[in-house]
Amino acid sequence: MIVKHAAELQGRSVSDFVVAAAQEAAQRTIDERHLIRLSVEDQNRFAELIFNPPEASPALKRAKDAHGRLVRDA
Repeated sequence: MIVKHAAELQGRSVSDFVVAAAQEAAQRTIDERHLIRLSVEDQNRFAELIFNPPEASPALKRAKDAHGRLVRDA
């Protein structure tokens, strides 16, 4: 049995080996879900916007002002 052999190689019981393998797979799944993958074109666009952001729209400026009032008055 391959699982038993792998567990023995790691000096673990089969149940410990299986639990550890399941935890590693779960962590990989969670990590992959939090990873954002962008095409090269999207990476370039993202960098361009970081280095040269567009001017804030009137709505964004109003929202920023409203937030400042809320924080200041809180």
